[in-house]
Amino acid sequence: MTVVTGGFPGATPELAARLAEGLSEVDARLKAVVDHDDPFVARASGHLLAAGGKRLRPLLTLLSSELGTGRNAKVVDAAVGVELTHLASLYHDDVMDAADMRRGVASANSHYDNATAILVGDLLFARASEIVAGLGAEAVLIQAQTFVRLCTGQIQDDRQAPEGADPMKHYFEVLEHKTGSLISTAARYGAMFAGCPQATIDLVNRYGELVGMVFQLADDVLDIASDSADSGKVPGTDLRAGVTTLPVLYVRASTDPGDARLQELLSRPLTEDAEHAEALKLLRAHPAVDQAREHTLSVAHEAADLLAPLGESSALDMLRALPMSLATRSS
Repeated sequence: MTVVTGGFPGATPELAARLAEGLSEVDARLKAVVDHDDPFVARASGHLLAAGGKRLRPLLTLLSSELGTGRNAKVVDAAVGVELTHLASLYHDDVMDAADMRRGVASANSHYDNATAILVGDLLFARASEIVAGLGAEAVLIQAQTFVRLCTGQIQDDRQAPEGADPMKHYFEVLEHKTGSLISTAARYGAMFAGCPQATIDLVNRYGELVGMVFQLADDVLDIASDSADSGKVPGTDLRAGVTTLPVLYVRASTDPGDARLQELLSRPLTEDAEHAEALKLLRAHPAVDQAREHTLSVAHEAADLLAPLGESSALDMLRALPMSLATRSS
């Protein structure tokens, strides 16, 4: 198991110990749930789970529960349901992106094949639904609404901004749906199943959405700025696929004549290795990357400031530190 970079930023030793214990419980439950009587199905279902991951979503569920009565069986099941939904989406994402690697190992679609990856993703979505069904009707409704938003964001991301639409507004809407929705639900579930008042649940719901945006914004910068040894991904994957990210949007909006070559390169998918390398080099040296970092930090501050009405506690200290840690992560 791997947890979010930086471990438990801002946590006291006692809180860190509770969270580590909770994540171990979640991980054991995940392994049991993805297991299967058929050995091939079991291996394929556990492929990405075994590769690790940051476990940001279950961490947020556990951490949000600290605002109420703390971890219990429903909080753990909620964390498992959210992480299964995330894992399932990764299988589908890798097929759509024709990815070769995920979490530093061969992606499921390249290790097996596209059909297997899609079907395993479907199986994991079903497993997640089984878990959430045990949490009651409201949890099922939230899961369904989250899944609608997640898929909407993926469709919007694949289409890019429609003609006449504000590309920046479209981009942020994609982030809210594609990444923010599930992270938001993770935080919401933790507060819900730990008996928090509705005002707190609503607040951490919005907080989680902002944290999701921070995570994706930082990920988009990492796709440009990091190397594969740091991130476990091939640098410039989004550039190769022609995916629009915040640094790309900043470059496209530039009126500097010196940006003409980079703007031309960023107008299409970069399937040729030489052009891809040129674009990556130019973009890494461009102020757009620092602009994107600054915006990421501003959203992280917004998320942390949102928690002011809840007062002070060790859990709130970590909830405030977490978006800042995500905004500055290197992997």
